[in-house]
Amino acid sequence: MPLALYALAAGAFGIGVTEFVIMGLLLDVSTDLGVSISAAGQLISGYALGVVIGAPLLTIATGRWPRKTVLLALMAIFTLGNLACALAPDYWTLMGARVLTAFAHGTFFGVGSVVATGLVAPNKKASAIALMFTGLTIANILGVPFGTWLGQAFGWRATFWAVTLVGIVAFAIILLLVPRSQAAPEKSDLRGDLAVLGRAPVLLGFATTVLGYAGVFAVFTYIAPLLTEITGFGEAAVSPILLVFGGGLIAGNLLGGKFADRWLVPSVLGSLVVLALVLGTMTFALHSQVMAVIYVGLLGAAAFATVAPLQMWVLEKAEGAGQSLASSFNIAAFNLGNAAGAWLGGMVIAHGPGLGAVSWVAALLPLSALAVAGLALRLDRSSELGAPASARS
Repeated sequence: MPLALYALAAGAFGIGVTEFVIMGLLLDVSTDLGVSISAAGQLISGYALGVVIGAPLLTIATGRWPRKTVLLALMAIFTLGNLACALAPDYWTLMGARVLTAFAHGTFFGVGSVVATGLVAPNKKASAIALMFTGLTIANILGVPFGTWLGQAFGWRATFWAVTLVGIVAFAIILLLVPRSQAAPEKSDLRGDLAVLGRAPVLLGFATTVLGYAGVFAVFTYIAPLLTEITGFGEAAVSPILLVFGGGLIAGNLLGGKFADRWLVPSVLGSLVVLALVLGTMTFALHSQVMAVIYVGLLGAAAFATVAPLQMWVLEKAEGAGQSLASSFNIAAFNLGNAAGAWLGGMVIAHGPGLGAVSWVAALLPLSALAVAGLALRLDRSSELGAPASARS
């Protein structure tokens, strides 16, 4: 794999730390800024909203820019956003800085996915995407725990100062390693790009992503109470167990990429089936401490085994025009799935059937995603059969 992919992974690492580290610093932020825990929690929702809104807007705004220039501009936004977080004097300034930082998120992964696939041979495109996303998985294993410790030991602002430094380093690495040859401007115009997004297979691809990842976050958002209240672990055991989840993320991410390189459609369908099975049977596994730890790792593997196949699938559906925009929209779809899953899990807990049912209810979401993917494939098949013989040949 070319070194430029590791440059993209460095950017992904910084973005991953920024997105998730706030979860471990909510108490520190709420105490320092004089707001409630629930208000501090809205910093997570604000970031997700920033990704959903920012991904298409920034991708459209930079559509005619060289892709390397886009990546550098996004890392500059990311770095300045984290600097603003570190300096924020009050809650609303911090919220605005978080949203600004999130604007770089979706477009970075969207444009980065297109750049990554252009750096490698056709039979390694999904693996290239997976390697870029490895930066995000390593952020969950190493960056987030270290950032949480740093913030708790030296104040939450210290974490954002550290991530600002990561942004500067990532900017320099991308500047040095991503080749200028990958910087060709988008040939398609905005009207053509938007027309691509209106294709039924692309829209169904987005829907598959939202539903699949909603299933993951319906459970993962509430993994701490599941492990403590259902399985019986002490609170101190949650963090070490989440390292198992992180190990599963890396394994699933790399395996999903390798399988998608060889069998894209079976990888999309198979990863959703595996995710549904893991979520459905996790209901029973949570009653055994040993099995619960195993299933946390399996959840991580099943969750990220879907990422590269789904991203590659949407890129293929958008082939011909608008790939960067479609790719960025799919990243926004992942984040929309995060928010929807967290909301659904909360509804199950608050209004029934309760915490113990979260995982099996969550399993219904990847099954729904599987049905949507099947519909997309059926439409593809009908389109091919209806095409002129010369087009099919």
